[in-house]
Amino acid sequence: MAEEKPTFCFIGFGEAGQAIAAGLREAGAGRIAAWDILFAKPEGDRLKAAGSAIGVDCASSALEAVGGADVIVSAVTAASSVEAARSVKPHLAGRPYFFDINSVSPGRKQETAKLLGDSARYVDAAVLGPIHPARHRTPMLLAGADAAAIATMLGALGMRVTVGSGEVGAAAAIKMVRSVMIKGIEALTFECFLAAARAGVVDEVAASLKNNFPGLDWKILIPYNLERMARHGERRAAEMEEVVATLPELGVEPLMAAATVKRQREMGRIGM
Repeated sequence: MAEEKPTFCFIGFGEAGQAIAAGLREAGAGRIAAWDILFAKPEGDRLKAAGSAIGVDCASSALEAVGGADVIVSAVTAASSVEAARSVKPHLAGRPYFFDINSVSPGRKQETAKLLGDSARYVDAAVLGPIHPARHRTPMLLAGADAAAIATMLGALGMRVTVGSGEVGAAAAIKMVRSVMIKGIEALTFECFLAAARAGVVDEVAASLKNNFPGLDWKILIPYNLERMARHGERRAAEMEEVVATLPELGVEPLMAAATVKRQREMGRIGM
């Protein structure tokens, strides 16, 4: 492995993949390739144009993309995470790292690790903040037997990674549980201030909340939460479905999480 300039492959080249790839390119990473199932469709032209602007080689197949990569970053939709690993497994050589940043349940991460087996060194990665503007420097928590080894490599490229448990799924568990609060507050903001707007009491409600939560600036928080839902609501709804799958494993009935799925998806469909 070329330690000074590790090479990367992104499976899934949406917003997160593009942002992290751009940051890694500027940080001095070696070759960066990408493969997205949309590349073969007309809507993939936008993704390929973004890759060209960054300096990413947009491959014509998963086989071409993963060839020679030291690190494979899986950044697909939550529902596609296992299938993404299955699609690249036959093409893996040299046991590359498989860096799974997808927002899925611990069980889904464990299933993916088992699927890959000895074909790759699987790393459970949880993204713990907005991908913009930090890009590849967005804080991430890593878990798995190979987490410490890859952390050294990624840290040299400026990535803010913290090694947690050696057990796959531990990072995902933290991501899933914290999403109950983060995405739930977003959904509550939408519901609360939609009602406040219709009642003509937005300023009064915001001022009242300031009394209860003096550390929060609601004039900033309200538009921020609504913007995130409008821009990413459908993806966040899919992530919350993974939360709904996770909580029963911990003996918690996902009443609020299930409602958050509905609100996030509703706002995502409304859009900006």
